[in-house]
Amino acid sequence: MSSTQRYTKVAIILHWLIAFAIIAMFALGWYMGELPKDGPKQTAFDLFDLGLYTWQMDEPASARTLYFNLHKSLGFSLLWLILFRVYWRISHTPPAMLASYSALERKVATGAHHLLYLLMVAMPVSGVLMTLYSKFGLKWFGVEVFGGLDNADLRDLFKESHELFANILLVIFIVHVVGALKHRFIDKDETMSRMSLK
Repeated sequence: MSSTQRYTKVAIILHWLIAFAIIAMFALGWYMGELPKDGPKQTAFDLFDLGLYTWQMDEPASARTLYFNLHKSLGFSLLWLILFRVYWRISHTPPAMLASYSALERKVATGAHHLLYLLMVAMPVSGVLMTLYSKFGLKWFGVEVFGGLDNADLRDLFKESHELFANILLVIFIVHVVGALKHRFIDKDETMSRMSLK
């Protein structure tokens, strides 16, 4: 396959890195949401109770606080990675769709990709705004980025937005994966091979 029919290596790496990061963020979000708000405070945590890494805290905190701060730090990092991906997409023309695609497939693929990019930006931005209007602000792996403005109404607004964007993104993400698998196993075309590093 010629290079003009493939995505650039940077685009491919960004695609898979962000995809796995989003899956991890969903998993972390569900995990931390189940933690009790009044859990015991401590300074050392066995991360995800896997016995692989012990997270040391400067001050005693609950497990919920630890994982919420981790989610915020990872989400803030992911936002910058996504913004770089958007820049890369704008500055590097992607390969044309395969000629074998039907008109409907072209419309669905175009719409899904545009919606994915929009939601990939909107979800972390809404998370950052929710954090801004909370009481706590954002500490990026312990380094203070900004303090919280403590506006409950705006915090709740962006909290609802964040959850809505996450739910829509999950649906579009599943549609994207199902579409890719269809091209791989039913159509048996080169769609997925254009996004591989091989």
